[in-house]
Order: sequence, then structure tokens, then C-alpha cells
Amino acid sequence: MQQRFLDPAILAGISGLDLVAKTVVDGFVAGLHRSPDFGFSQEFAEYRAYNPGDDLRHVDWNVYSRTERLYLKRFRGETNSVLTILLDASNSMQFGSHGVNKMDYARYLAASIFYLAIHDQRDAAGLITFDDEIRNFVRPSTRQGQLHRLLAALEQAEARARTDFAKPMRYFQEFLKRRGIVLIVSDFWESPASIIQNIEPLRYRGNEVVLFHVLDPEDVRPKLNRPSILVDSETKQELEVTPDYTRKEYREKIDAHLADLRDRTLGAGMGYYLLMTNRPLDSALREYLTLRGVRK
Repeated sequence: MQQRFLDPAILAGISGLDLVAKTVVDGFVAGLHRSPDFGFSQEFAEYRAYNPGDDLRHVDWNVYSRTERLYLKRFRGETNSVLTILLDASNSMQFGSHGVNKMDYARYLAASIFYLAIHDQRDAAGLITFDDEIRNFVRPSTRQGQLHRLLAALEQAEARARTDFAKPMRYFQEFLKRRGIVLIVSDFWESPASIIQNIEPLRYRGNEVVLFHVLDPEDVRPKLNRPSILVDSETKQELEVTPDYTRKEYREKIDAHLADLRDRTLGAGMGYYLLMTNRPLDSALREYLTLRGVRK
């Protein structure tokens, strides 16, 4: 049942990123508690079973309402992780073939991770939105109202212009005061060599860096029934293609692009996770919790 609350198609019908994030995280946490691999959530989210005499103020009542089991939520103090999400808001992120475009999926993802980081993990969290310029920067913080500021910035993010990874990465390095977790959310329509060249320096300061590669299913396996002219949403270049091309040459090219980006990313000591916009968000949340656990 909890998978339903992680389905992007369901989330698209919910008004407000705050409610989307709460729905996703509550469903995700409930799923962890139902899982036979509950030790995963214990290790990273710091939950333990309730024992008689425990302070009821620490009971997670959201989990109880879904599982009818009592668990206590514990925190590891105030020296927690610093999380920064860099969100690609370029024109190509507007593409969608099934009701949830890449930009909206990226918003749901970022909002859910922020909610989990701030509400459940008490991490400092910040956001940079970019295309070929830095469009917004919310400094990482644990101060009151930070989640609201981050969600407001996500709501205001508009897909426009072209992607340029060089400028936002240089900008981000200037403000790095403390190592932490850096999540870069993009469709990464650029040369893998160029992407890694610009992102890899973030690792030099001890950051854990993960690329969340958000793609629409038709980015990878387009459905074309007749010859068509495709227009690049960022460069406006036109390309005439045939169904036969999409089934053979394009498939080979996109598979090579994905493999190259993945291999270069892992080779540089960074994480890589491919997220299709028709898939639930739980795997991405697990990746964040895994990273957070590695840093402890």
C-alpha cells in the first residue's frame, strides 16, 4: 500500500510540495517498518521498538497510525550532516510523456529529501537551482522555517535556458564551509566527460557526491510511429528522425551515453543513480539515507 504514496502519478494530483513531501516520507518510513530489512531504517533513521517506561513524547505516531506498532524516534545530536541539492532547471527538464515531467519529478524528489533531512534527520539543508546561471541559492541551515524556504524555492524554480554545469559548480565551491552530502539532480544532457570535469572537484573537499539522473521513459526508449522533426528544447536545433532510427541508432547512442556517464561518475568516486519519472521515489530516499549513514 505504501508504494501508492510514492507513485509520481499519484503525487501529481496532490496540491502543494509540503503535502507531497509529507506523503512520500510517511509512506516511505512506514514501508521501512514493514520491511523484513527493518535494520536498515534502525541504522540510519535511528528508530527502535518501544519498551514499557519509555517517554511517550518520542513515539513516532505517524508510524503507529500506519503499522499499529510503537517505535521511538531518536536523534544523533546536533552535529548532523550538511545536505545541498543542486537542481537543474533548464528547458530540457520540462519534457514529460506521461503526466509527470522531469522538472516536477525532480521537485518531488528534492522536497521529499528535504523533508526527510530536516524533519526526521535534523540535517542542515540547502538548495541551488541553476541552468546556465545560478537562479537561486538557499544556504544550508537548521534554523526554524528552513523547510518552508526550501519548498518555496522549489515551487518558484522555472525551467528555462540551457544547462551549464561549470558556473554552478564553481559558485557552490566558493560557499563550501563544511563538507557534507551533495546531490545533483538533472537529466544530464551534456557530454559525460564535461559533466564529470565540472563536478568532480566537489569531491576534493571531502563531500559525498551523488548524481540523480532523472529521465523520462521516452528519453531512453522513444515511441515514434512515423518520421518526425524533433526540436532540441535548449538549442532549438532540429533533427529529422525515423522510427527505424529510434529503434536502432538512437537506442545504441543513449545506452552508450548512460553507460559512459555511470562509469565516469563511479570512477571519480561519486555515486550515480538513474531515476525514471514513472518509478516510485523510495529508492532515491534509500540512497540518501545510505549516504547519511556512511558519513557517521
